[in-house]
Amino acid sequence: MRQIICICLVLAAAPVFAADHGIYLGAGVGHSNVKVEQDDSRFGTLKFDGGDVSYKVIAGFRFLDWLAIEANYVDLGKPDDQLRGTKAEINPHGVTLDALGLLPLGPFDLFLKAGAINWKATLNAPDIAVSTKRDGTDFTYGGGAQFRLGSLAFRAEYEAYEFSNIKDANMVAVGVTWTFF
Repeated sequence: MRQIICICLVLAAAPVFAADHGIYLGAGVGHSNVKVEQDDSRFGTLKFDGGDVSYKVIAGFRFLDWLAIEANYVDLGKPDDQLRGTKAEINPHGVTLDALGLLPLGPFDLFLKAGAINWKATLNAPDIAVSTKRDGTDFTYGGGAQFRLGSLAFRAEYEAYEFSNIKDANMVAVGVTWTFF
């Protein structure tokens, strides 16, 4: 009799841990880091390494327990650093489109993501008359984990952006999503 009761309890609890499929929306906030190395005819190689508060807006569709697509607007803030003794600032931002592979583990999901980002960035150092605008579409990837409570999910993730002409750009963020049926 105990075995039947245990089986019934496990089967009754299974829908609580099942991943919600459908459209989800959310947002995240975190910290970005951006490194740039640029050759300048007047100053030689300029090296920039700065970080700032970043944020993202999330929209996705989870087809299956293990597969989703996701679009994000990502703003890496305005990291600043010193170039030749003067303040320089960069403001990278863009829109991503990623495929997510998910591994559901009860109420938790581990995920890996890969896709593309269409980005723009401006590097400004007004005191030394350096202003460079760049844009492009490049590769992005990352991974993370989320904890689901029904349609609500809390996530932590790392994303890296392979911007051309920018040595390294990444973001560590926490966020929340809500799945609509």
